[in-house]
Amino acid sequence: MNPATIWQGASHLLAYPDERFWARLPQLRPALLPDFGGFIAKIEALGPGELAAHYVDTFDLKRRCCLYLTYYTDGDTRRRGQSLAVLKAHYRAAGWELLDDELPDFLPVMLEFAALVPSGTDVLRSYRVQLETLLAALRAEGSPYVLLVEVVCATLPPLSAAERDLSVRLARGGPPAESVGTYR
Repeated sequence: MNPATIWQGASHLLAYPDERFWARLPQLRPALLPDFGGFIAKIEALGPGELAAHYVDTFDLKRRCCLYLTYYTDGDTRRRGQSLAVLKAHYRAAGWELLDDELPDFLPVMLEFAALVPSGTDVLRSYRVQLETLLAALRAEGSPYVLLVEVVCATLPPLSAAERDLSVRLARGGPPAESVGTYR
């Protein structure tokens, strides 16, 4: 399967598993099975309620499994705002507008952008370290979502030694924090 198809499929499968997700899955299944069959089998075995609980527990309650990729390098700092603005500028330059409730660093958004817009490939590649950090966290959690991120990472160039070191440091230390303006 070509990378754009993988990224589009992963974008759909990384969405919150609500009723629309489950209604869409049978229609997408034929296109997704070649690369994501193992993931689909695992989530169908879990079922809607258990998968929704796992999604929230994994992506909303664990800082190390964040789907907002700038969080890995910027945390909740002012620098993150700058990173988000840069991503928005990339999207706008390509004629792409986000919905009001979407952040530009949300992995499903980034994957869809990479799948549909030629310049999106470079944007996704520039977040390779963050993807590897997410992958390591999902492996540590034993999450079925690791199967999606593994396939996505396999479509990208391998990490350099420096990038691998940075990913390990990010995984160990977690996202940066900022204490400016807070009282201790």
